[in-house]
Amino acid sequence: MAFLAKGKIFAAAALMMLAAATGAQAAQCGNTSAGFEAWKAEFAAEARADGVRSKGLAALARATYATKTISADRAIHKAFSGSVEAFMKRRGASTIISKGRSLKKSNAALFDKIEGTYGVSPGVLLAIWGMETGFGSYLGKQNTVSAILTLAYDCRRPEFFYPHAIAALKLVDRGALSASSVGAMHGEIGHTQFLPGNVLKYGVGNGNLRDKATALASTANFLKGHGWRAGGSAQANLGAIAGWNSASVYQQAIARMATAIDAD
Repeated sequence: MAFLAKGKIFAAAALMMLAAATGAQAAQCGNTSAGFEAWKAEFAAEARADGVRSKGLAALARATYATKTISADRAIHKAFSGSVEAFMKRRGASTIISKGRSLKKSNAALFDKIEGTYGVSPGVLLAIWGMETGFGSYLGKQNTVSAILTLAYDCRRPEFFYPHAIAALKLVDRGALSASSVGAMHGEIGHTQFLPGNVLKYGVGNGNLRDKATALASTANFLKGHGWRAGGSAQANLGAIAGWNSASVYQQAIARMATAIDAD
């Protein structure tokens, strides 16, 4: 999950700018489904003012409160609990390393091109790809627009998810998403699970992150944008990995797997 360590600062700034521009407070958050429809009506006005057009607004109107997303969000800290070793075992690190080494060889031209362009070594991309979706074997089945809008409405982290909700609607306007698109529980998209705002900022090529080459190149672009130093080890680039996911056990797991993959 690409939850930005700096996302809260960016999102809070976005909310302040919105309030200044509209002279009004952002739509009121809620902790149950009871206020979601009323929130959507308020959010629609804010989204329109931020440049969301008819297709995006229609997707917003169709969105429903994502109960499963809220359940997953409430349990997120448990998912990243315990030692790095325990986390890696739960997530199948040995399998990720083994398959990652194989995929690095069978896709050598692709990874050479990505490293030449962005300076990011194959191991970290393969570790993230394996960790997030089992190398594309499971991209999720939760409605993306409903998931991200529910999290923008929910009072736990609305400032984080607000700009991603706007971005999701803009991606619908562009045709990169639709009202029926599905992905991960928190609204992440594609092979490496990008949040919508990061698709807009770091997505490369046609932006279709269900295409592995596009997703991997976009992930490299993200890491480069977060300070990845070409030629440095994954361990030396933990700061860039932290931009992808702020959980320490995740960062350490990715770095260890990446090192093992690149050592082969």
